[in-house]
Amino acid sequence: MSGSKGTSSTQPARCTPGDRSEVERVLLSSPRGFCAGVEMAIKALSWMVRSFDPPVYCYHEIVHNKLVVDRFVDKGVIFVDDINEVPPGSPIMLSAHGSSPEVVTAARNRGSYVVDAVCPLVTKVHHEVKVRAKKGFRIIYVGHEGHEEAVGTMAVAPSSISRVESVEEVAALPDFDQPTALLAQTTLSHRDWSTVAKAARQRFPDLWQPGRSDLCFATTNRQSALMSIAKRCDTVIVIGSANSSNTTALARLATEAGCDNVYRVNGPDELPKGLQGTIGVTAGASAPEDVVQAVLEFLNPRMGVEEVRITEEDEYFPPPRNLRELLSAIDTFATFGFGGSVQDRVELQDRKIDASDVLLML
Repeated sequence: MSGSKGTSSTQPARCTPGDRSEVERVLLSSPRGFCAGVEMAIKALSWMVRSFDPPVYCYHEIVHNKLVVDRFVDKGVIFVDDINEVPPGSPIMLSAHGSSPEVVTAARNRGSYVVDAVCPLVTKVHHEVKVRAKKGFRIIYVGHEGHEEAVGTMAVAPSSISRVESVEEVAALPDFDQPTALLAQTTLSHRDWSTVAKAARQRFPDLWQPGRSDLCFATTNRQSALMSIAKRCDTVIVIGSANSSNTTALARLATEAGCDNVYRVNGPDELPKGLQGTIGVTAGASAPEDVVQAVLEFLNPRMGVEEVRITEEDEYFPPPRNLRELLSAIDTFATFGFGGSVQDRVELQDRKIDASDVLLML
């Protein structure tokens, strides 16, 4: 759907600055953009880049966003899909989507320094899989085939898990002799999840589910925020990459809400010609805020931008402990080396730094 209307594969004519005059107003969805897990992962890789001589290796894309990945590539990060591609003794980052236990072990055996930037919400699902499998459950996992999060989660207990992503696939499951549990990929849309979950509960009435939903709160918030504006828009622009599950879910939801013109774009250069009326703008959880602002500047609505916020997000995931300890040690050494007072030095205030700003400072 990159730069295209709805689910069409046709490429629209690109917008040029002269095409902006027909845009009346923009409804800016909020929350949007970076979630807490993406914030943590981007900061972690940025500080790895600053702490080690290049190259720093990253297993899979750190997040599913082309522009973010390209920025790190420009700074000497090498992304690999096989840990064996990493030269022994190199610093390694593991992506936010989570890795299989075998990959984590292989990275620690191969890398000089390893930081696992897995989102804590994904870690929660991994833990649920491990516990349920040990208790003899058959796990029904709702997730997209081939998605890195799904692959890593299923590898936690491969002999105890069945992946589904449709009502038809639930119906095709065998009758299991053991108790069943239902878990989910964190970035699913609520609509995709609820339809399959309902079918699973009907098929397996004694199905176990965790007390707290596996669905990412940030993903749900971004979908709810978009739904609050979609019916008021002539066109909805979703900023994010095609391989981002939560981004494509946003585009699909806007279409389902009745918006006739829905475009997913990586940035302002992919905006289509002829935009007019009221434009809704949102961004997937791995899209940088500076790209959102570039799109708004390009649209330049005659009646301005109205930000529509449905909730505040204050969740924060700090960088992994071993990386924070490394940064503290480097800071202490540098302070001492320049004759400063180690006791009086200011500690790194990572919570007060936005990941978008960290990217821009690379």
